[in-house]
Amino acid sequence: MAKVTRDDVARLAGTSTAVVSYVINNGPRPVAPATRERVLAAIKELGYRPDRVAQAMASRRTDLIGLIVPDARQPFFAEMAHAVEWAASERGKMVLVGNSDYVGEREVHYLRAFLGMRVSGLILVSHALNDLAAAEIEAWDARVVLLHERPEAIDDVAVVTDDLGGAQLAVRHLLEHGYEYVACMGGTAETPSVGDPVSDHVEGWKRAMKEAGLSTEGRLFEAPYNRYDAYRVALELLSGPRRPPAIFCSTDDQAIGLLRAARELRIDVPGELAVAGFDDIKEADLADPPLTTVASDRSAMARAAVDLVLDDGLRVAGSRRERLKVFPSRLVVRRSCGCE
Repeated sequence: MAKVTRDDVARLAGTSTAVVSYVINNGPRPVAPATRERVLAAIKELGYRPDRVAQAMASRRTDLIGLIVPDARQPFFAEMAHAVEWAASERGKMVLVGNSDYVGEREVHYLRAFLGMRVSGLILVSHALNDLAAAEIEAWDARVVLLHERPEAIDDVAVVTDDLGGAQLAVRHLLEHGYEYVACMGGTAETPSVGDPVSDHVEGWKRAMKEAGLSTEGRLFEAPYNRYDAYRVALELLSGPRRPPAIFCSTDDQAIGLLRAARELRIDVPGELAVAGFDDIKEADLADPPLTTVASDRSAMARAAVDLVLDDGLRVAGSRRERLKVFPSRLVVRRSCGCE
């Protein structure tokens, strides 16, 4: 049986091969709904399967987007990766995911692998580029969008949430309950980088405390972002003589670990200890007690990141396209802060 070609589809649909390509690739030009339906019907009737390899060789790009996250085991990054995958599928793209584990060499490994596969672009979630990775991107002239990581350079393209403002919302809310002060569970000395969201969370905590005329000295505690290590840090902190009346955690995952430690030590939350987090992961609403936190619209952020990484206009010299999109944060009040 002869192989079905794009010409065959065009003849049956009564249109040109260019229009067939626009339908298959979701662009770059719009196609009238009636024409699109005829093309899709012809594809189905003939059993046409596009040769993606040939397309990639011709265009030097594929229908793939590379996504690099620090650790997909952490709920926030898993939920963000899922949102990117959905957003990409709406644009007819598929996503390749790599976990860097915060290791620069692994980041470069995935960058080289994805760029070698001729991905349409790269989305880096909450991850600062090291010098070698930046050199790889420049050598390949790759499209890159930072997602959930504030850009370092003016030419960087990024989609972020208002991390600093969101942290201030959470800490102000805790202080409005009348707690003497609010401690902060930040990241570790090794993990923060320029543009790191947790650095902004800590800065937001500092500003809210300063607004209230309160000192931050001795009230910032280092902890890894994940619940397991945060749990161990919390056990020591909550067992000590200077237990804080309220704690703002830089991530919900840290807060989940903190709540577990409080239960084991029989510390009532929020009666004896108020807690707030950041990210509004799905588990926050199921925590015991339900966790007060700060949310952002991950679906909208993912769509914006995908749109930007596929936007040819951003690559034009002197382009005035918006290169930084900032989404608002909102406070989600639940019982862990003392609200009913």
